[in-house]
Amino acid sequence: MSDGGTLHTDLTGGVLTLSLDHPPANTLSLALIAQLNTAFTQAEKDHSVRCVVLTGGGDHFCVGQDIHDFLNDDVPFRYHMLRSYNPLILGIRSLQKPVLAAVNGMVAGAGLGIALACDLRLASSQAQFVVGFSRIGLVPDCASSLLLPALIGIGRALEYTFNNSPISAGQALEWGLVNRVVPPCELELKAAAWAAELAQGPTRTFGLVKRAYNKAVLPNLEQALDYEAHLQEIASRTPEHKEGVRAFLEKRTPEFDL
Repeated sequence: MSDGGTLHTDLTGGVLTLSLDHPPANTLSLALIAQLNTAFTQAEKDHSVRCVVLTGGGDHFCVGQDIHDFLNDDVPFRYHMLRSYNPLILGIRSLQKPVLAAVNGMVAGAGLGIALACDLRLASSQAQFVVGFSRIGLVPDCASSLLLPALIGIGRALEYTFNNSPISAGQALEWGLVNRVVPPCELELKAAAWAAELAQGPTRTFGLVKRAYNKAVLPNLEQALDYEAHLQEIASRTPEHKEGVRAFLEKRTPEFDL
């Protein structure tokens, strides 16, 4: 496995399973994001793919961007967003096939945005959902600013963005953040069964349904992603972001009132 992690793929019975493998918590390296973009692009072209399952190997789904990728990189955040995460989110939403996120363990930051971009979410009862960005002085991206309020309401979205508290699987189910919750030992089997059911359905019709719902509910998705990239660039240049990164690396609570 490379230092940037690996995306494992398996195509069985029309179901393409994509599993993030970047221990210990499946952070997203630039290489891993590129692999995800390629996988969704190929899934659109491959007629044998009728459903996609996205999950994380090990104990976590995905805790977001690997912060170490940016420590010695002067590439503007906006440039990074427009060439990595934004195409990925648009690729998931525009894929004319169902996409199911099987959420195990922790999901945070960009990982949360990617999970929200999927059509359906099946969560382990041990799953926890954390917005995460404000801890390092950044703003939500990966369409979280659009999708999170759409699913749980703007008041709850703001509260959990401000305080970074985890949303439990049970609370996520009650609020509509996930569709179903199952015991951890059943997540893989339940995800496979649900995906197999979807793969046997009218895939072309499902694709048209996604287009209809995107048009009705998310017509400004591309604009929202672009504006997030603009705001992220501003946030990345603030003293709060610099302090947040220092505190993260030093494993302490950030002091934003300096």
